[in-house]
Amino acid sequence: MNVDFLYGKALELLQDLIKIPSFSGEEDQTAQCIFNWLQEMGVNVQRDKNNVWAVNHFFDASKPSILLNSHHDTVKPNKGYTKDPFTPEIADGKLFGLGSNDAGGPLVTLASLFVHFYNQSDLKYNLILALTAEEENSGDNGLDYLKTILPPIEFAVIGEPTEMKMAIAEKGLLVIDGYATGVSGHAAHENTVNALYKAIDDINWIRNYEFSKVSPLLGKVKMSVTQINAGNQHNVVPAECHFVVDVRVNELYQNKEIFDFLQQNTQSHLEARSFKLNSSYISSEHPVVKSWKTFEGETYGSPTCSDQAVLNVPSFKMGPGNSLRSHSADEFIYLNEIKEGIEKYIQLFTKIL
Repeated sequence: MNVDFLYGKALELLQDLIKIPSFSGEEDQTAQCIFNWLQEMGVNVQRDKNNVWAVNHFFDASKPSILLNSHHDTVKPNKGYTKDPFTPEIADGKLFGLGSNDAGGPLVTLASLFVHFYNQSDLKYNLILALTAEEENSGDNGLDYLKTILPPIEFAVIGEPTEMKMAIAEKGLLVIDGYATGVSGHAAHENTVNALYKAIDDINWIRNYEFSKVSPLLGKVKMSVTQINAGNQHNVVPAECHFVVDVRVNELYQNKEIFDFLQQNTQSHLEARSFKLNSSYISSEHPVVKSWKTFEGETYGSPTCSDQAVLNVPSFKMGPGNSLRSHSADEFIYLNEIKEGIEKYIQLFTKIL
């Protein structure tokens, strides 16, 4: 299929998706929309929960498989919108609408890539397309669920807005609740242990500590205390103080490793909300990365988190659009970004397939 045809069909799909609210956990109708589109394109497609997936027509279990993944859920529109977030509007070379950039553009370009190679019989790799739910809320019923029923995967491409630059590493996310405990009492007396002061000691340690392993792609591990809560009266010393730590982890550490080290060096009781969002990485010597460098060259490390985090295979993140537009008011993607995305994906995969 030629690029102009694929671009036209991709644009139609993206406009249809924008019209349908698809907040995380509420993606039933966008899943059906994608399912119908793939059927119309001649693909033997499957659906599990709100996840839509397919394998290439000549799938061969003896060959390695590449996963092509993006998500069709969105965040809720913020109050800054001046346009209807569910009306796809084309103006000045841009397509406006909620989810147009994150991750509608990457989704329709990956779907176009899959369709382009779907009926080829002599591929070196199988292709698995998975357009999944619940990415924005790191839910349990999206890719984290679907990966348990997909065929084995050699490596993965995650469709997110990266300006078609290849992110070969991505920071992981670890969110920790800290609970400092003390002895409550009247603020005028000395027979108390102030939980707030204990929390401050731990917070200062977290603020000043730097992990020794610094990644050339992702830099250092970044820890930020983002919330704190204690006390309800001016004259009562609080017996408990709760604080939240946001940790962005480079590929040189595992989330559990970071958590255990923090617990050993703080007096508060720590609880991790999840360990599953680990950092992701693919070697710069991997054949797909080396192929990309022969005609594009640009790779980088991404500070933002995606569905890469739930995979335990090499992966990279790439797609049309700009991450800075994600979750913004009057979200948009340039029309030429979509077409160029399809062209570059096909150019890359022609080299490796």
